[in-house]
Amino acid sequence: MGESITEGTIINWLINEGDSFDEGDIILEVATDKVDNEVPAPAAGTLLETKYQAKDVVKVGEVIAILEVSEEVKSTKKTDVIQNDSEASKKDKKQSKKKRSITSSTIEVSTSNSFSVNNTNTFFSPLIISIAKEHHISFEELARIPATGNEGRLRKSDVFNYIEDGRPYKFAQPVVQDPTAYRIPQLTFDKGKGKIVEMDRMRQMIADHMVYSKHTSPHVTAYVEADLTNMVNWRNENKVAFQEKYGEKLTFTPLFVEAVAKAVKDFSNINASVDGNNIIVKEDINIGMATALPSGNLIVPVVRNADTKDLKTLAENVNELAGKARENKLSGDDIKGSTFTISNVGTFGSVMGTPIINQPEVAILALGIIKKRAEVIETEKGDEIAIRSMMYLSLSFDHRVVDGFLGGSFVRRVADYLEQFDTNRKI
Repeated sequence: MGESITEGTIINWLINEGDSFDEGDIILEVATDKVDNEVPAPAAGTLLETKYQAKDVVKVGEVIAILEVSEEVKSTKKTDVIQNDSEASKKDKKQSKKKRSITSSTIEVSTSNSFSVNNTNTFFSPLIISIAKEHHISFEELARIPATGNEGRLRKSDVFNYIEDGRPYKFAQPVVQDPTAYRIPQLTFDKGKGKIVEMDRMRQMIADHMVYSKHTSPHVTAYVEADLTNMVNWRNENKVAFQEKYGEKLTFTPLFVEAVAKAVKDFSNINASVDGNNIIVKEDINIGMATALPSGNLIVPVVRNADTKDLKTLAENVNELAGKARENKLSGDDIKGSTFTISNVGTFGSVMGTPIINQPEVAILALGIIKKRAEVIETEKGDEIAIRSMMYLSLSFDHRVVDGFLGGSFVRRVADYLEQFDTNRKI
């Protein structure tokens, strides 16, 4: 499911306890971030016991079930499971039972009407967010829970202890030190009537990530426009020859990725993330490209080390990832490790966009539709009106660490690379 995966969520058990199965039968489905994986049976046998239930979040390496497999592999497979089923696993099982009992119990509401923020580190891991979502705990409420983790981070045990104590800050209101300070009003809206469509798991994750990003990063957007006439003409003249030579379609996306990677090398501080009071400037330049799935949901496959690859390799990577996305075959590693993201909103006709930052990155670039317009250009004869292929670029950046100078200079540099495309370039 990917070397970088540290935990997964059990979506559904397809085999019940006591049922038999054949080798290769799908036993369960596991979700890692936005990728769903089917887990096949290693051999024919019977499912004796499941140690975790649907929607449980499980760390990599944990025993999730006991299987009795066919005789030829029984001695090795079952021995491995028994050895791994240590006291720690039993403890985790008890914790899982404890968690479910807490969920079903009646929680008393505290009469406290004020709170102070107990943990200043507002980074919450996917596991913490998953637990909070299950128990309907908001980010504001998470910020009130006393944290015992490293550098003030909230731990799983902190959240469960808070729930066990009856969530004393559930309905608490902040103490307003300054009477002029803004306080979120408690409003009730009429949401209207109509067809109710339940969000699928991926849509819920996208919603959580988008709200978290806007909550965490103060977004600022800078705009420039670029004249892509030279690039458009070169591509039109060479796309057939490129496909005949390399067997790959030449879309605009690898050309965009190439220009962005060059600009990131020029402005390395845009290739960063924030960890508390520290800024981590990444050495690798991994470009994520926002892609729509057949379901309409959004996913971000990653072109790794984009600055080290030629146009042929970039086209191969882009086409492969886009194909996997269309067929729902992206793996966990395909969507991990991006350091900067682009979103080609022009593919569905948008002139420009104001994208939301893909956390934990500090900027995201939206590329609008390439549209022919009458533009004033400078020639040897003076100013003339000509038909040019124009495109808007919009960069959303995290104003905590990216100032207007850096953000504006970066997006202008991307536009410069696109405008100064070498029309004599050989494929």
